[in-house]
Amino acid sequence: MKLRFLCAAACILLASLPPRLPAQNAQNYSPNERILLIRDLARKNAQAIPAIAQYLTDPDRDVRLEAVKAIVKLDTPASLTPLIQATHDNDPEIQIRATDGLVNDYLPGYVAKSGLSGTLTRGVRQAKAFFNSRNDQVIDPGTEIRPDVAEALAGLITGGASVDVRANAARAAGILRARGAVPALEKAVNSKETPIIFESLVALEKIGDPSAGPSVSFLALDLDQHVQLAALETIGVLQSKESAPQVRSALRDARNEKVRRAALQALAMLGLPADHSIFLEYAHNPDASLRASAIEGLGRIREPEDEQILESAFNERNSDPKIHLAAAFALVDEGNVATSEFSPLAYLMENLGQPGRSEPAKAYLKELCQREDVRKAVFSMIPQATKDQKVALCSIFGSLHTPDVIPILNNLSHDIDPEVSYAAIRALHQAQNADRPRVASQQ
Repeated sequence: MKLRFLCAAACILLASLPPRLPAQNAQNYSPNERILLIRDLARKNAQAIPAIAQYLTDPDRDVRLEAVKAIVKLDTPASLTPLIQATHDNDPEIQIRATDGLVNDYLPGYVAKSGLSGTLTRGVRQAKAFFNSRNDQVIDPGTEIRPDVAEALAGLITGGASVDVRANAARAAGILRARGAVPALEKAVNSKETPIIFESLVALEKIGDPSAGPSVSFLALDLDQHVQLAALETIGVLQSKESAPQVRSALRDARNEKVRRAALQALAMLGLPADHSIFLEYAHNPDASLRASAIEGLGRIREPEDEQILESAFNERNSDPKIHLAAAFALVDEGNVATSEFSPLAYLMENLGQPGRSEPAKAYLKELCQREDVRKAVFSMIPQATKDQKVALCSIFGSLHTPDVIPILNNLSHDIDPEVSYAAIRALHQAQNADRPRVASQQ
């Protein structure tokens, strides 16, 4: 009985000790034994991360790989520093898994559902197809990443061990909105590898730094349509007015309707008076997408003489909803901030809750609410808004960073609907933690 008591006490004492550091005696174990030690440590908890991290410098590649996989699996804030260290490894798979692990820390579930790591266990073919589809994931706007994470991703974008590593790092930089990686992404768009160029373009669009716009101008005329379409969209989102000549050339020499639509949409986003005649040319085009873009462009130019065209498009029966939405946006942008039942602003609000129309309506209102007169009008419509409309408005207000949205969001944070109150609390955090004001008052 006494012996059993002493054994039990010894077991309890050993269990209470911090994880041992077998890497200090790594030379005493074979690679397979070291891998088993790492797996054993990984069954513990986050306290094992320092011990596992010592294997990141192991001379055996498989041991280092197992260490990275274990650290990613443990997935705690303590994982970030060793994963940053792992990005400096010279093995492509280790760099990829470290990159995905960094994203997973800010976007839980990424490794399991969306990361390139998953394809590495399912064969080369799936890995090659990974970059054929666009990833639209981003972390919440109010989430800030550590500067050394952005620095690590920037290093991989320009100096990763393979094309997949560099493209994957660019994708990660976009998902994390890593502003510190922008210079590396600007260099990467000059790569000869399509996946790297494409992922860098998407990342720059997600990050939204207007200063990067001119660096992608030349790609508006790229021979690869996949790249050209992404470049045109990025130019529009970044409001790169310096890129307008290239976009006009892309419109003039468009090889097909996809390119034509993307080029006209980019010009519409820029809203330059020099393109007024182009917008008028397409304002009655039978293609709904081209016509909607032209109407958007006219609205951003704000010429009073165009009001008749915009009114006709807004009131036109049986036309595509995207034309009605574009016309409503254009009329409000020209100064019509009436809130009556059939007003353009009321139409945009109404479509915030409509499947298939909510996203364009939200994008239009987000841009329009940069103006103080539009914000005040929208504020007055909130008491009659539905749950879906309120949730969408919270997202819009959180992105504006203007003092007048704070009391509105405070009120919405006490809404009886938990979805609305949660959306308002998140938006408040975003609005109150802005680095700098991003919108002017009345334009």
